[in-house]
Amino acid sequence: MKLSLALLASAVGYSAANPFAPKVTRNTKQARRNSKLMAKAKPLRRLDQQEEEEVDLSTYSIKFEKCQFVKQYPAEEGGGGDQEGGSILQTQRFVIFRLCPNQSCSSCNYNYGEYIVDMETYLESAIEYKQQVQEDYCDTCNQCYERAAEAAEQDDDNQEEDDEAWKCYNMDTDTCYAQCQNIENMEENGYMDASEFIGCEKIDVQNDDDGEAEEIYAGAVCASSGTRIKIGIFKDEECSEYDDSKSIEDYMVDGDGYNLKLSYHLLKQTFAEDECIANCLVEEEQNPNEQNDDGNQEEEEAEINEMCEELYEAAGKCEGDHGFENGIVDYDNYQNQMRNEELVCEFITTIKAGHYDMTGEIVVSGGRSTIKGMSNTTGGQKFALTFFALGSLGLAGYAAMLHQQLTKGAKADLAQQGGALA
Repeated sequence: MKLSLALLASAVGYSAANPFAPKVTRNTKQARRNSKLMAKAKPLRRLDQQEEEEVDLSTYSIKFEKCQFVKQYPAEEGGGGDQEGGSILQTQRFVIFRLCPNQSCSSCNYNYGEYIVDMETYLESAIEYKQQVQEDYCDTCNQCYERAAEAAEQDDDNQEEDDEAWKCYNMDTDTCYAQCQNIENMEENGYMDASEFIGCEKIDVQNDDDGEAEEIYAGAVCASSGTRIKIGIFKDEECSEYDDSKSIEDYMVDGDGYNLKLSYHLLKQTFAEDECIANCLVEEEQNPNEQNDDGNQEEEEAEINEMCEELYEAAGKCEGDHGFENGIVDYDNYQNQMRNEELVCEFITTIKAGHYDMTGEIVVSGGRSTIKGMSNTTGGQKFALTFFALGSLGLAGYAAMLHQQLTKGAKADLAQQGGALA
């Protein structure tokens, strides 16, 4: 099976961690090349708006595809692990997303771009965007709810409408108000927002045995084969050693000592399945009564939301393979993008192929599976090993029998020869 350079880079890291594997020196040409697969990608500088046209993202939407932890050899010399015997591998967190044409998020099979970015950047940008959407929604809902309450107290015919009344025409105020109240009173209801732990947050735990505080950390982790993101417990401050034996909810308490549960209401919106999570075009709400003299709504310059701009600029890009029509590979002053694109596309393909487990350890499907320094043998391999082992024992027994017969035969011949001579 042909693996990408990224996969080989992790294989080098695994060999270093496995005491039974052949030693691999850090200074080999191949090791340096493999470990710097993603480090070769250079950040793209912004287009000068006065000289060049910006990439038009107004007709695209962001779609989450997969998240993945990958343990890699550090790109910089001396940059990996604990110098006093700890792991030399570094855990990198990635999210793969797409820019899909609007109205095509369910299929998204042509004229799209595929991108990879570190998980922290993705979640910070996506959470900030979703929080703003949620705040705007609840602000409008509360206004409409108050308006409806006032209308119920007086004659509807005498209710004066202001410039914002049109926003309430199609809003179910009872439903939205209940949702927004639950969000606002989350902690009082025994919940904590999971998005507060998307970084690597320290949690102090009192140890009942010796009274000393145990240091554990909470952070985002990939789940369900990378299709979801949840909050898990880690052993180190870099959130690289995932501890699947612990649940974060076992350590969450409020100021009064009561246990809290996690609410994924906001976080789950960043990895919605089979739908886009954000339209890159900022669509301003337009009062249908405000029209120009021609009877058409006034056209304004397209505005791109910050989430799309931030992620597009920060991400490694794979566009040419998917027919992305507005990609920056078409611009002459972005030659570095074309040089990087082959590496990025190959790395994305490796991650999507399932060559890593949830913690970032390498997994080679269809054969010997290497996970966390151990080896799992397939059923076919077990049968072959058993067959050859039994065969070897049988041959050894047969050889012993022949040896015994030959020895007895030789002694008999000597005895006969001795009698004749006498």
